[in-house]
Amino acid sequence: MKRSFLLCLCCIASINFHVQAQNTSPFNPLNRPKNLSDTALMELVQKQTFRYFWEFGHPVSGMARERSNRSYDYGDEVVTTGGTGFGVMAMIVAAERKWVPRDSVSARLLKMVNFLLKAQAYHGIFPHWMDGATGKTIPFSRRDDAADLVESSFLFQGLLCVRQYFTADNPVERELRNRIGWLWEEADFNWHTRGNMDLLYWHWSPNYDWAMNFELRGWNETLITYILAASAPRYPINPRVYHQCWAESSHFKNGKEFYGVKLPLGFDYGGPLFFTHYSFLGLDPNGLKDRYADYWQQNYNHTLINYKHCVANPNHYKGYGENCWGLTAGDTYNGYNAYSPDNDGGTIAPTAALSAFPYTPEYSMKALRHFYDDLGDKIWSEYGFVDGFNESQNWYAKSHLAIDQGPIIVMMENYRTGLLWKLFMSIPDIQNGLKRLGFESKYYKQ
Repeated sequence: MKRSFLLCLCCIASINFHVQAQNTSPFNPLNRPKNLSDTALMELVQKQTFRYFWEFGHPVSGMARERSNRSYDYGDEVVTTGGTGFGVMAMIVAAERKWVPRDSVSARLLKMVNFLLKAQAYHGIFPHWMDGATGKTIPFSRRDDAADLVESSFLFQGLLCVRQYFTADNPVERELRNRIGWLWEEADFNWHTRGNMDLLYWHWSPNYDWAMNFELRGWNETLITYILAASAPRYPINPRVYHQCWAESSHFKNGKEFYGVKLPLGFDYGGPLFFTHYSFLGLDPNGLKDRYADYWQQNYNHTLINYKHCVANPNHYKGYGENCWGLTAGDTYNGYNAYSPDNDGGTIAPTAALSAFPYTPEYSMKALRHFYDDLGDKIWSEYGFVDGFNESQNWYAKSHLAIDQGPIIVMMENYRTGLLWKLFMSIPDIQNGLKRLGFESKYYKQ
C-alpha cells in the first residue's frame, strides 16, 4: 500500500478497508525447523521471505505483486513500483548468499528492466501500480493515475544497487547496467518542482496535472526521494528545494522526549517504524548527518520509543512486551492502518521489529525468536511471516505485502554485512547528491 499518501498528515487512521484473504496455500507452518541458532534463524527468515519476490513475482514482468491475497478489488495483474524496488534489493542478497544462482538473478532482473523500459512512464517517472503483463498504468486512486515520484524513488534506490552489484563482464550484466542507466538518466525529478518552484510534489498526471497538490515535506519515509532527486544525472533538483520544502513543515523538527528518549525529528512518538526503513534500505544512516539531524540517532531513538511503548503497553493489549513489539503500517483485523504509539490498535507487524535489526539487534532478536518459536504455527508461512497479528482480537493475517516483506530481507542483511548500504553509498551520483544537500558521510570527504 502507499503509506504516506494518506499518512504524512496523519489521516491514514481513518482508512477502514476490508481485506478479504484468499490465499489457501497447502504450506504447513508446523513443519518449520526447530532449535535453530540465531544466525541460522536469520538466514532462514531472509531466505523464506525472499520466496515472495522470487516465486510469487509476476510471471510476465517479474515485478513484485502488491500483495499475496486478492483484496480492494485488485486484479491478479497488479504489480507495485516501490515494492519492486525493495524486491530487487532482496534479489541482490539472494545472489550474494547463493540462494539462487547469480546468472538466474541477473537474467530475472534484466527481464524486469526490459519491461520497465516499455512500461508507461511520465517524464521518466513510473506510476504506483501497473499491469504486470502490459506495463499499463493501474490508477491507485481517481486522480493518482500517473507519475508517483516516491514509489519511483524506492524503485530507483533498488535499481541503482543492482547496477552497482552486477559488474561482471558478460552480456547479461553489461546489458543490465546499461539499461538501468537509461532509466536513471530519463527520470525527470525536476519536473516535480512544477517549474522550479522550490517545492517537490509527489504526483503528476496528464489528466489532472498537479491536482493532488501533495508537497513532500518531512519528516517521513520520503527522504530517499530528495537524495535521488539531488543525485539525478540529467534532471536534478536545486538543493534549495530540500531546505525550503522538505525541512519546512509542522512535523519536521521535534526535540521532545517520549518514554525518556529524545526525538530529534518527526511526529510526536515518531510515527510508524517504516520511516526508519524505506529510505534507509540503501542510505546508510551510520555517520550520516546534515544541519538538521544525526540520522543514526534519529532512527535509533525512533525505534527505541516504539519498543518502549510496546513494553509499557499503556493500552493493555494482549501479547505486548519485550519480545513482542513493533508498530508500523500494514494489514489489521478490520482493514489497513498505520500504527504507531499514538495510534495503537493492538496489531503487531513483524516487519517493524525485524527491519529494525540494524538499530536494535538485541530487541529485534527477542522479537524474532518469539515470532518464530512461540507464534510460528500462526504467523509463519511459505513467504516468511504474515503481515500482522492482533492477539487481543485473536486475529492473524493470511496476507503478505511487498513493501513489508522486502525491508525484512534487506535490513537484516544490512545488519549482518552492510551489503546494500555499501553498494548504494558507493555510487558516485549518490555521493554527489548527498554533498549537494550538505550531508556528511563516512563514505566520502566533504
